[in-house]
Amino acid sequence: MSHDLILRSRRTVFPDREAPAAIAVDDGAITAVADYDAALPAAEDIDYADLCLLPGLVDTHVHVNEPGRTHWEGYRTATLAAVHGGVTTILDMPLNSLPPTINPDALRLKHRNAPGQIHADTGFWGGIVPHNLGRLKALHDKGVYGFKCFTSHSGVDEFPALAADQLRSALAEAAAIDALVIVHAEDPDILDSSPEAGADFAGFVASRPATAEISAVARVIGLARETGCRVHILHVSAAATADLVADARAEGVRVTAETCPHYLTLDAAAVPDAATQFKCCPPIRDEENREGLWKALREGKIDCVVSDHSPCPPELKEGDFGAAWGGISSLQTGLSTVWTHARERGASLSEVVRWMSAAPARIAGLGAKGRLEPGADADFAVFDPDHEWAVDTHRLFHRHPVSPYHGAKLTGSVTATWLRGRLAGDRPRGRLLSKED
Repeated sequence: MSHDLILRSRRTVFPDREAPAAIAVDDGAITAVADYDAALPAAEDIDYADLCLLPGLVDTHVHVNEPGRTHWEGYRTATLAAVHGGVTTILDMPLNSLPPTINPDALRLKHRNAPGQIHADTGFWGGIVPHNLGRLKALHDKGVYGFKCFTSHSGVDEFPALAADQLRSALAEAAAIDALVIVHAEDPDILDSSPEAGADFAGFVASRPATAEISAVARVIGLARETGCRVHILHVSAAATADLVADARAEGVRVTAETCPHYLTLDAAAVPDAATQFKCCPPIRDEENREGLWKALREGKIDCVVSDHSPCPPELKEGDFGAAWGGISSLQTGLSTVWTHARERGASLSEVVRWMSAAPARIAGLGAKGRLEPGADADFAVFDPDHEWAVDTHRLFHRHPVSPYHGAKLTGSVTATWLRGRLAGDRPRGRLLSKED
């Protein structure tokens, strides 16, 4: 048998090990994993030698913002940035686009706009807001990967938060169809009673204390225990949250959690007062908390690392921390950023692959993604783990040159990305993904 493609690397990175291997690809899927020097006839045989061969990353937390706010990002620029960062699969969040993805008609608009533009395989989350409660099944049946909701103001009025009783109803409804609910969890009462966000970063952090996250996550876990719903806690910023998740999971509650590169790599003490490119919700916290997140991640209390790529035009980042849009652009830089800081703490590339590829794919139910095994999609990132470089936002591929990582000195860079057995990035080859596929 002659294969379509063989990719070889002395450093093939699996979620549980790094080993020399040769991977055979046919019709866009992995068909065999063999010894590095195995004689495998193929139309094309590429040896990456000592460059690392990783499964394509899976980023399940991306705000594409198309349609309606395409001037913020859009499918073309978001997915081009993704593949240049080794990300071969994204899931698009239901808000910041207009209309938000809260019914089948809005999902159809997404499906209409994306083809011909996407460089990475792309799926969609649905949204839960007060006025679509009782109607989630219709959207679920169209193939969304689950439902996002907020316990506090989302930042956009067209995607309102759920009150406590509405959250209980939402989780019960989702449990009845075995749908995953992903939650932005901050307690609105604690936020309302906290100081107003000031012009400086310290004032902004004080306006969104860790207690707001911890309280809301405890409430979500309690409702998950009550309803049996599968829940996923988004963008964990407070290290203490991880203990709640781990304890609940030990009791049998179906709960997972993610954190993001900015919470793992940035320190509140180093954020300049005028640098609104660092604003996100929940906020970046202090160094002790950051190290607590790393400990929780390595212990398995936090499951995965995803970008929460939430871009906007530069003018929306103008002004002070009280007024500027809250969101960080990091889709293309996530792997290099995490690896730079992971290796400093003695973590392996296998751990990074587990956090940024295998685990998000597993949580979202992307069965063909995030693994180097026969039957999986032939998605790969070729990674030079020792290459040192500095981030220049003007050379990134997302739409606007705004990022807190501008000028950051990183170690590790993506040299090539393969999507279903073909090199990604030269033209849009991404597919629309559906939970029902």
